[in-house]
Amino acid sequence: MSDVETTNALEALVPLAASGDRVAVGEILRIIHPLMRRYCVNRLGRPGELQVTADDVAQEICLATIRAITRYEDQGKSFLAFVYGIASNKVSDARRRAQSHPLQTVEEIPERICEDPGPEEWALAGEQRAHLRELLEVLSEKHKEVLMMRVVLGWSAAETAAALGTTAGVVRVMQHRALNRLRAELRTSNLVFGRELAGVC
Repeated sequence: MSDVETTNALEALVPLAASGDRVAVGEILRIIHPLMRRYCVNRLGRPGELQVTADDVAQEICLATIRAITRYEDQGKSFLAFVYGIASNKVSDARRRAQSHPLQTVEEIPERICEDPGPEEWALAGEQRAHLRELLEVLSEKHKEVLMMRVVLGWSAAETAAALGTTAGVVRVMQHRALNRLRAELRTSNLVFGRELAGVC
């Protein structure tokens, strides 16, 4: 289903769901759940880093959306943009909970030989993810959202615009500015890293 078809389908279903039509509610959930799960997987990171899974948060988003349907009013934003607003809040809540109550796990002994990446690969990947997160911190939340949808999720400018309640042109400008900001930050961090290495050698 294209972004326009998704938006149109949701806009047609919302009034029915708000009036208590269970079939419409089920159809809305069928449409938004995969989108929210994919969004959460990309926003929350690797399983095990937080106390909740992407599936847990996606389910919370779906429940909150269904509860909020009666309060939704078309104010120039699509229903999908309304849902992404809920999603952004739920992901932020999950991250805050994780920071205030860090997860402490006990490693299980594997029953078979694991062919997954070893400790060195995990450490390198973890360092890269940490560096990427630090790099992304220079961006505003809106710019992060645009890059997430355009680059990570592979959405078109039109799909991203529909989700954020803006135009495709604005999305392209935001993406361009965000990437330029990241390039500048990356150059700066590479210079600093190069100086640190020069001091060690």
